[in-house]
Amino acid sequence: MANPIDDIARQAREGSVASIIQILNDELAQVGVRARAVFAEGVLQLLCEAATPQQLEQSSLVDRVRAILEGISPRNIRRVNINSRLVREHQLLWLEEISRDPENQLLWSQEIKLRKPNLFKRLATAHQERQALAGKRALPRMAVPRSMQQPRQFERGIVGGISLTVLLLGAAAAIYKGLNSQVRNSTQATTQAVATAPPREAKPALKISQDTANSAVDSFAQAVRVASQAATDGKTAQSREDWLIVAAKWQQASDLMAAVPSQHPRYTTALNRTVLYRQNSDKAQQEAQNK
Repeated sequence: MANPIDDIARQAREGSVASIIQILNDELAQVGVRARAVFAEGVLQLLCEAATPQQLEQSSLVDRVRAILEGISPRNIRRVNINSRLVREHQLLWLEEISRDPENQLLWSQEIKLRKPNLFKRLATAHQERQALAGKRALPRMAVPRSMQQPRQFERGIVGGISLTVLLLGAAAAIYKGLNSQVRNSTQATTQAVATAPPREAKPALKISQDTANSAVDSFAQAVRVASQAATDGKTAQSREDWLIVAAKWQQASDLMAAVPSQHPRYTTALNRTVLYRQNSDKAQQEAQNK
């Protein structure tokens, strides 16, 4: 059976906000800080809450959060906006509230950019995950005589070392080739655009961008997808770790619904589901406590 902790770490590296929240809360619980998060418009909006301002001291908390997230290295997440405030229970629309009145809602807010892990670390992590996945799928084999184990291990070590070296060289060559191609294409595209682009009229500064509208639709749709996953996982959850994962997914779905703006055509539905999903998260947490 797969280790739930390993599965959570893998899902967090793949960009699962629910798994990222669970890891953050496990680490930040040592300093009395609770975290909630929503991924919106390419930024991970992170809310850190604690009982006292001393627990939310900016420099130390930012460094701690940065270290945790860079250790996870979540895919497609590089910008993180860290918000902090004193703890408030059962405030579902927290992102909308702090966006409307940040001065009165927050102690401080700071955006950071996560550093990408180096190429060798990414390749090593991918190699370890493939080995772990292969180990889970492998069928039981007959025991090998001890006299034959050492030669085979030596052969596997040589083959593995050669394969990893070839993989690293191939990846480095592909990256170098890709960078050169992007530079050439970017230069040609810029030259053609300058030569052929017609003059454009200035657009009103207050016009809502298409990206924002798409983000709102994506937020609602993503919330529905996460809620569906939570409902499916809840049917088979047995251990405490299983129920904690279900609770985190319901919380993520609730936060995503809370992020749907009032201009959205299904805003009323989003409000109702925000409350429902939060209630489902509380029920899942109670199930985890009973295990």
